[in-house]
Amino acid sequence: MTTNLDRVVLIAVAGDSGCGKSTFLRRLTDLFGEEFMTVICLDDYHSLDRKGRKAAGVTALNPKANNFDLMYEQIKALKSGQAIDKPIYNHETGELDPPERVEPNKVVVIEGLHPLFDERVRELVDFGVYLDISDEVKINWKIQRDMAERGHSYEDVLASINARKPDFTAYIEPQKQYADVVIQVLPTQLIEDHESKLLRVRLVQKEGVANFEPAYLFDEGSTIDWRPCGRKLTCAYPGIKMYYGPDNFMGNEVSILEVDGQFDNLEEMIYIESHLSKTGTKYYGEMTELLLQHKDYPGSTNGTGLFQVLVGLKMRETYEKLTADQQVPAQV
Repeated sequence: MTTNLDRVVLIAVAGDSGCGKSTFLRRLTDLFGEEFMTVICLDDYHSLDRKGRKAAGVTALNPKANNFDLMYEQIKALKSGQAIDKPIYNHETGELDPPERVEPNKVVVIEGLHPLFDERVRELVDFGVYLDISDEVKINWKIQRDMAERGHSYEDVLASINARKPDFTAYIEPQKQYADVVIQVLPTQLIEDHESKLLRVRLVQKEGVANFEPAYLFDEGSTIDWRPCGRKLTCAYPGIKMYYGPDNFMGNEVSILEVDGQFDNLEEMIYIESHLSKTGTKYYGEMTELLLQHKDYPGSTNGTGLFQVLVGLKMRETYEKLTADQQVPAQV
């Protein structure tokens, strides 16, 4: 891609901590290239350090612990092609370090708890995604990580999730309505097993968004239930189920794509890809190729990986539409 800073494209990636933002950002790097993409973690706009939050009795999720005015000013400056001196929040010490110089780039990604919280920042965003992990899955993931790796008890894990819940519900979750795309990760509906690692992943795509056309399965605007397992796709029990159809989500008209279950052989993903349309791929099999490139990434064998790649492709498509407008004189 050629450098053209007449138009900085701003992407927002919202969601709670531990919901897969870092994996998604690694997938975006594949599509945009490291040198063309600058990622800003919005934790850097905490106005209170760890001690300050404790003294004030607020969590990092609370707007009172964050400097939205500075966030808006600096993101606006980057979008208009100016460098900024961005604060740094040090996760190790819980303190604020001296600021760093950040130059504008072709693609600037703002990721964290509040990228779609402030209306002024939302106006600047060209494409927003919200990673939405259901409570059941969040607890399972946190238990796997915190109990296995950090020696926490089940009670500790639940207590830490519940302590954040009121602020999460008040300040983070409502941002879903402003995202162009929401990736929802839910427990499987294929079998009755609460311990199951199988996931049902839904891609909620907003209709009527400029420079974005939702991807679809088979027939745009229809309602499709599809079990692709058989001679063309290897599926261990309980198989895979896909769904596509129109819906309403938080007051928005949307199209939903859904994958429930696990892919046994990623090489066969090409079969699924060939039945999806408006994916933003540049050539046959590009989506499958991107998935195979990082088989080891979390979620690669279920809908999480598939939809992260698909959303990345749609972001690239939006980027190209926005920057093409800059190079071609408008038709009167």
